[in-house]
Amino acid sequence: MTKPRPSDVGVLSFRYLGAHEVDELVDLWGALHQQHTVTAPHLADIISAVSLDESWRRRRAQYVSWLADPDTMAILAESGDDPAGYAMVTIRENAQGSWDRGERVAVVQTFAIDPEYAGSGVGSKLLEEMRRQLSAMGVRDIEFSALATSSEDIRFLEQEGFRPFVTTMVCRVDGFGAHD
Repeated sequence: MTKPRPSDVGVLSFRYLGAHEVDELVDLWGALHQQHTVTAPHLADIISAVSLDESWRRRRAQYVSWLADPDTMAILAESGDDPAGYAMVTIRENAQGSWDRGERVAVVQTFAIDPEYAGSGVGSKLLEEMRRQLSAMGVRDIEFSALATSSEDIRFLEQEGFRPFVTTMVCRVDGFGAHD
């Protein structure tokens, strides 16, 4: 039985998780993993999907590693006691190049919203909390990747002020030529 879908979540609370709490994110990661596999079937011939369990094992280890850095943020958005979404954000040093992006840049490693909260404002409020924290840390720019075929995610990011910057292309090392 599913919960009634909230049309507007109203007040959210935000909790910052430590490495010992990452297992609280497993269900939200599972929903994101499902979305990834459904949204990007065009990649199946060059990037193999892994099972949910294997996916979580790998991501969990990465979260624990990232959270060893005190600047990394794992922000859990909750509506009452219900986990509504989360963001895992790392900070990287920024080598100055063609653009002045500041000395450090935030990288959104994961941004997951419970499908039951889609369109309810959770994503916008979670981004607002992220921006507040990053601003206090002196970070000016955020990098946020979205699957090229996820038009809903891209539209959401554009509505939130993001603009396309770099396009990442993938192929197999042995995949030469236009028809391989």
